[in-house]
Amino acid sequence: MPPTAPTFAAGLRPASVIIPTLNEVRLIEPLLTRLRGTCDRLGLGLVVTDGGSTDGTLAIARRLADQVVVHPGQDRQTIAAGRNAGAAVAQGRVLLFFNADVTLPSDLDAFLVELIAAADRAGAATCRVAVAPGEARLDDRVVLGACNALFAAMNRVGLGMGRGECHAVRRDTFDAVGGYREDYAAGEDFDLYHRIAARQRAAGGPRVAFLWHRVVHEDPRRYRARGYARTMLDWFRNTVSVTFRNRSFSQEWESVR
Repeated sequence: MPPTAPTFAAGLRPASVIIPTLNEVRLIEPLLTRLRGTCDRLGLGLVVTDGGSTDGTLAIARRLADQVVVHPGQDRQTIAAGRNAGAAVAQGRVLLFFNADVTLPSDLDAFLVELIAAADRAGAATCRVAVAPGEARLDDRVVLGACNALFAAMNRVGLGMGRGECHAVRRDTFDAVGGYREDYAAGEDFDLYHRIAARQRAAGGPRVAFLWHRVVHEDPRRYRARGYARTMLDWFRNTVSVTFRNRSFSQEWESVR
């Protein structure tokens, strides 16, 4: 029997999937095509929020998504602002944020149902992120494996951590913490989960759920272009700056396409 998404209040979808994009024509169509079928079967919304693509991304998004939100300004939109724009129009009880470069599990229906249920119980949920086995090198397995172990441990002790490749947040929790901080060029994913975890601790609520047995695969383009040393240094600087200075270290997050 196929999985069935939870039923929530009248007028709300069980969840909305939100995909931020910027010149993702190489990767976006396979992702949206798969999500289109699953969203139709489970009654989920599919929202693309675009930062100003010029490469054909929008034509694909308008064909496959329920809603497309386009950044109206000439300034560079942060991914945090893009995600917030998607959340503003989404009609789901749970907000599922995925980056445009991910490959989702083969049992996508079951994965989304599980992610929705986990976020509904805990306020927020996430999972491991890795490079697809066919592309993964030893350094991918070592570095990202260590990151996944660290992030899982942080959630277990109630500190909160989630990568932007896979965020699932109950809408009332998202609204209560004010969504993503739009002035953060980087580190916005960690910051959101840090604030959610702090709210949960203060209320005596559950810890953010980390689904260790689940994994989404990301495109390794950033690691190939910049290397792990530079990428991890950027992550570290932004995490420290967000934690102790309430602002991102990076003034702009470099696009790698």
